[in-house]
Amino acid sequence: MEQREIRDLIAAWVILSLAFANLLGGLSPRPIAIALFTAGIGFLIHELAHKVVAQRFGLWAEFVADYRMLGFAFLASLAGFIFAAPGAVYSRGRRTDRQQMLISVAGPVTNIVLALVFLAVPGMVGEYGLRINAWLALFNMIPAAGLDGQSVYRYSKPVFFLIAGVSAVLVLFF
Repeated sequence: MEQREIRDLIAAWVILSLAFANLLGGLSPRPIAIALFTAGIGFLIHELAHKVVAQRFGLWAEFVADYRMLGFAFLASLAGFIFAAPGAVYSRGRRTDRQQMLISVAGPVTNIVLALVFLAVPGMVGEYGLRINAWLALFNMIPAAGLDGQSVYRYSKPVFFLIAGVSAVLVLFF
C-alpha cells in the first residue's frame, strides 16, 4: 500500500466517522470514539474488500479519497443528514462482467455481515455499528453512477435485489 493511499484511507475514516458521530450522537468524546470504531471498521473493510477482490482477479487497485465529498459529508451531518461518498477503490486491468460485479458487491456484502455482527453487540457500540453498516450497504446499492449498485444492477438484477433488499430490511427494522 502506498503512503498516499494510507493517508487517504485514514483521512476518509476520520472525517466520515466525525460525520456519523455528529449525526448519531454529537461531537463529544464518547460518540466520536464509538463512531471511529464502528464507522472505521465499516468503511475500511468495505473499501479493502473491493481492493482485495480486484487484486484477486489480477487487477491493480487503490483507494483514492475525494476530499470535496468528505467535506460535504461532514457539512451535511451538521444539517441532519449524511451523504457518504468519501472516495473509491479504482482498479485497472481487464475483467469480465462477473468479476466487476463481484468487485462491486464485495463492499456492501461486507457491510451487511458487519451489521449482523453488531446486531449481537449490546449498547451504543452495537447500535452505531448496526446502523452505520446497514446504511452504508443500502446507500452503496443505489444504482447510480459512482456507487456499487450501478455495476451490480447492470450485471445481475437478482443479486442487486437480494443485497439491496437485505440492506433495506436491516435499515428499516433494526
